Amino acid sequence: MTKPVHVMVVTPHPDDAEFGVAGTVARWTSEGKDVIYVVCTNGDKGTSDPNMKPDELVRIREQEQLAAAKLLGVRGVIFLHHPDQTLEDTPEFRKEIVRLIRMYKPETVVTADLYRRRIWHRDHRITSQVTLDAVFPYARDFLSYPDLLEEGLQPHKVKEVLLWGAEEPNYCTNITNTFDTKIAALLCHKSQISNIPSTGWEEWLRERHTMLAQGEDYELAEAFYRVELL
Repeated sequence: MTKPVHVMVVTPHPDDAEFGVAGTVARWTSEGKDVIYVVCTNGDKGTSDPNMKPDELVRIREQEQLAAAKLLGVRGVIFLHHPDQTLEDTPEFRKEIVRLIRMYKPETVVTADLYRRRIWHRDHRITSQVTLDAVFPYARDFLSYPDLLEEGLQPHKVKEVLLWGAEEPNYCTNITNTFDTKIAALLCHKSQISNIPSTGWEEWLRERHTMLAQGEDYELAEAFYRVELL
């Protein structure tokens, strides 16, 4: 039987979780919570290098994600291996997430926000929609995907969902003591960090997380839209 986890992070691409939730993940793992990553795409299109081959990029990005997760204390990383930019809201994709929720029984599921207006990567929107639907009602309902019952995967009720990248967040976490760990995890994604034109991205991130902590009694925050499920 698979050991349950406290948190499941469902991320569209390798590196998205580090930008969105790594400071909070580092805090959770330091508190003894088990965290698992589910990476939906292989990131095979995430480069501006015309000489990079997709298969090689997949290998590089998988190793980068594993390194970042290890640094953060994540218990394991599950790669679903969907090609980048191809995610669709299908019963098959939803079933993959439902299966994992029932296997690992997380109390908290974290993913990208669905409701960003205007420009937002389609893989992020689809990952969020499919994950939210998987959490409620499909992972919860006994007769959803009845063949999963034959695999011994009983329904599971997630207690809360956190959405990173929300334009109107309602929940913050203190990452003052784990911000440097977040930066170190991001630096594991060398193939992606090298694509950022500004040399001041670390300073930009610090300013952003300082802004998100306004009104709190700590310096740096990650912000989410939080949904509690009854």
